[in-house]
Amino acid sequence: MTDNKEKIEFKHYTVMKQEVVDSLDCWSSDKIFVDCTLGGGGHSEEILKRISKNGRLISFDVDDDAILAASERLKDFSNITIVKGSYADIDKHLSNLGIEKITGGVIFDLGASYHQLTCAPRGFSFMHDAPLDMRFNQQSDFSAWDIVNKYCENDLVRIFSEYGEEHFSKRIAAAIVKSRPINTTLELADLIKKSTPNIKSAIHPATRVFQALRIEVNQELLNFENTLLKVINLTSVGAIISLLSFHSLEDRLAKRTLKAYSTCRCAPLAPVCTCGGKLVEIVNKKPIVASDEELKINPPSRSAKLRIAKRV
Repeated sequence: MTDNKEKIEFKHYTVMKQEVVDSLDCWSSDKIFVDCTLGGGGHSEEILKRISKNGRLISFDVDDDAILAASERLKDFSNITIVKGSYADIDKHLSNLGIEKITGGVIFDLGASYHQLTCAPRGFSFMHDAPLDMRFNQQSDFSAWDIVNKYCENDLVRIFSEYGEEHFSKRIAAAIVKSRPINTTLELADLIKKSTPNIKSAIHPATRVFQALRIEVNQELLNFENTLLKVINLTSVGAIISLLSFHSLEDRLAKRTLKAYSTCRCAPLAPVCTCGGKLVEIVNKKPIVASDEELKINPPSRSAKLRIAKRV
């Protein structure tokens, strides 16, 4: 956990707050809602302002800093349960709380928070010198250091290519293996810069690799995919599933999964449907993006895409 000054100064801009919570249609609702990614508590707070006192919100996070900040922000609401745990275990956590079905809706706000990306000791950024960390869960024993210093070259190439869509994955992986041990963010960023062509670009040459490391450390895509499938089965008919993503890998996964479950998944010539049939209805065929007004306030919102589905 970071020091007291950083806890107090926890900063996080809630992207597309109105659009995400509007999708739940939760005014005066007494149903059960879930915020899979509590973060700074912005979406959770807006949900709590809208639902009735008989409604209930369950919010998940593994980040101690986020839980501390959000708990303070939401201290005046009595109908929220904050769970210190991964949304990947949503079925177990809800069962422990005696909840069989999510009757109102679920939101996912994917990726790292502003606080995580800008808090230097957390090791997410190549703009500050820090240990190679990048853990959402600060109690985890596995960090970016383990990937950089222990993964074989082929596995480094794979994650840089798949999760970072990095064109120079082979060069970077070879340079990393040759230069081990690598202990800090600036060491790694400098190595990446030296091992790739000097191409004029708006983004730093280490951006894609750092994204890939973060995704691998926290198993972001795997957890999201597995949890989305669980959520489809955990939601009641009429409940909303709202997915806010920030890069193409997440958005493609969201789009593909929702499309698959919006129709029968049996073989085309199967005589009888055995898959359960259509489980969700896609609310918006094209993703909703941030408004011009929001982009003026928070330019990083430009990468956000919101996809919404209803359980049927």
